[in-house]
Amino acid sequence: MTDLATLPVAGGSVTLRTAVRADVPAVVALLADDELGRTRETPPDGDLSPYLRAFDLLDGDPGELLVVAVLDGEVVGTLQLSVIPGLSRGGALRAQLEAVRVASRQRGTGLGTALVGWAIEEARRQGCALVQLTSDKRRPDAHRFYGRLGFRTSHEGLKLDLRSPGVSR
Repeated sequence: MTDLATLPVAGGSVTLRTAVRADVPAVVALLADDELGRTRETPPDGDLSPYLRAFDLLDGDPGELLVVAVLDGEVVGTLQLSVIPGLSRGGALRAQLEAVRVASRQRGTGLGTALVGWAIEEARRQGCALVQLTSDKRRPDAHRFYGRLGFRTSHEGLKLDLRSPGVSR
């Protein structure tokens, strides 16, 4: 567990650190802490084994960083930062932000802004040429939030769920 930064929020500060395996239940709870996550991030019978396997893969990959924001010993925010090498844009590295979440009771404190701001600076430190993310079209508040931070809609994202029946091979 490595402390990475102290982030200012309304009324104080939170500690940002690398996530550890013991944080997985709290991170899953954050993923489920909204209208979309409630339906897709509730493990059947409380089985966290798929999340723990995913954590182990992330933790062992030097291009992946899962962080948690901690306030008074409680995980109140998280995000995953992936550094992706590519040939496009002159061989530029890009940073992908995934699973940015702030506990519902902490929204409006500046934690989300501080968390994403830290990730942008970390991407810069690692030599990335751009930071990208996707956000579900059903999250207009998130889209406004990212717009205020300087993100612009530039591409149409497409996804293919390989777990769905009827997906052509």
